[in-house]
Amino acid sequence: MKADPIRIILVDDHRLFRDGLKRLLASDRRFEVVGEASSGAEFLELTEATRATPPDVVFMDIDMPGGMNGIEASRRALERDPDTRIIALSMHGEQEYYLPMVELGVKGFLLKNSEFGEVAAAAETVARGGTYFSQELMTSLVEALDRSGELPKGEALSERETEILPLVCQGFSNHEIAEKLFISKRTVDKHRANILAKTGCKNTASLVVYAVKNNLITI
Repeated sequence: MKADPIRIILVDDHRLFRDGLKRLLASDRRFEVVGEASSGAEFLELTEATRATPPDVVFMDIDMPGGMNGIEASRRALERDPDTRIIALSMHGEQEYYLPMVELGVKGFLLKNSEFGEVAAAAETVARGGTYFSQELMTSLVEALDRSGELPKGEALSERETEILPLVCQGFSNHEIAEKLFISKRTVDKHRANILAKTGCKNTASLVVYAVKNNLITI
């Protein structure tokens, strides 16, 4: 049975960038661009109008003018619907925005000059419930969180939690992890909650950064 395409909304104030990314996505049958917005406010109006059929993934430019940047737009969207899956789009040199987006719980980070293969991989991973972080951005994310003094030290993880953590960081959903380890999804749910509690991380995004910083995974 043919899978439905991944429904995507693009949010960026640069029309040329949106058009280019839309053209690439439209050339791939796995994806369907169902909406575009040039500002945070326009994006929120769009999500309100599409509540009945929300997108699977939102590509969100972090630094947008006009009174509402990507951080504020993401915050409001996640307040309305915590299940909104946002991938933050960044340029080099925008490190001051990384930590707020991690704290909000975005599902991924990509550089705007990423190859289309990485964009596609990020969309697929996030659409199925995982997380995706550009390797080029991960070092900056770790440094930003480390400088903030908010990186928790955490408690020791159990053997099973240590086994699950890398899979979480690789973007696998709880269902996929359960299948890989031959355990129930409910068991994975419990272990994942314990991992967040022990590490002091608020969400999966901050957990990935924590794991890299503490050498629990490599990139």
